[in-house]
Amino acid sequence: MSLRLEAVTFEVADPAAVAAFWAGLLDREVVPEARGAFVPGDKTQVGLRFVTSGTEQLGPRRLHLHLTSGSIEQQQRTVETALRLGGRQIDVGPDDRHVVLADPGGNELCVIEPGNKYLAGSGYLGEVTCDGTRRVGLFWRDTLGWPLVWDEDEQTAVQSPLGGTKISWDAWGGRRYGRNRQRFDLVTADPTGEANRLVSLGATRLRDLSDGVELADPDSNEFGLRAG
Repeated sequence: MSLRLEAVTFEVADPAAVAAFWAGLLDREVVPEARGAFVPGDKTQVGLRFVTSGTEQLGPRRLHLHLTSGSIEQQQRTVETALRLGGRQIDVGPDDRHVVLADPGGNELCVIEPGNKYLAGSGYLGEVTCDGTRRVGLFWRDTLGWPLVWDEDEQTAVQSPLGGTKISWDAWGGRRYGRNRQRFDLVTADPTGEANRLVSLGATRLRDLSDGVELADPDSNEFGLRAG
């Protein structure tokens, strides 16, 4: 399979500001792009891309990110760093264990408490957690070729065979309307062949792009596929 997940892409009002926030928080670089900015990942940590919002109606946010902590002190430092970089605190989790923040673009992130066994070994950017059904989790398992590492009570998660950032789905029940302001961006050496394969797995082909194809997964979430 020649397909890989390059980034989770966020449509925001100020891509440069949000990219700078995440680069500072994750200790990564910012790569300027025509429509925004890219914060690259690596073989086990997913990249993040921030692009200018379009003119069409955007739906509610349907995914957020989880950062892991090795100690209470590290969790506190992560929260302090996020606030210093322009984030804001929204809430705390059950029993004050994890802290819920928002980046400068309003995208939610959770700083998870130390000792979380589910995210052990996932790295600092431990999880991308999405609103979605079990069938969409199985679709992305087959799309990426990543094994299913969680499948209970309609909740699913996949993870690269190399380890690192998990991607999970849970049907939160939010109403689906408008275009997603967050999506997955995939790259492949064979966009035509991979697009055909993804359609056979249950994707819908939406439109041709200047550098690839836009499709939707079985839950109607848009995602991009381009040569790379």
